[in-house]
Amino acid sequence: MSDTTITKVDSRHSPKGKDGEKYLASGKHVAMRMWENEQPGEPKEPSASAYETVGFVLSGRAELHLAGQVVILETGNSWVVPQGAEHTYKILEPFTAVEATSPPAQVHGRDEE
Repeated sequence: MSDTTITKVDSRHSPKGKDGEKYLASGKHVAMRMWENEQPGEPKEPSASAYETVGFVLSGRAELHLAGQVVILETGNSWVVPQGAEHTYKILEPFTAVEATSPPAQVHGRDEE
């Protein structure tokens, strides 16, 4: 019999990661998180992650810096950051986005790298 487990997560009560992200639903192979009302500022130090990230902008604007490229992310845009690619974001105006990571970012310390 296949797994029929349903997971529901109310984002008002979601745990937060060290960078302020809210952890949403998570399965065995993919997890969701939300960056909510991130404020403008200088970009964080570039990093490379042990997971692939796809995201969708709900509101605001940011720059994604990846491999010498700069892409403007605006409401309604989606993006991909490949696993292991060095990147950073610069928030240009209050920014809210949902990301999915595969494998799940918060498992086995992947978010701590």
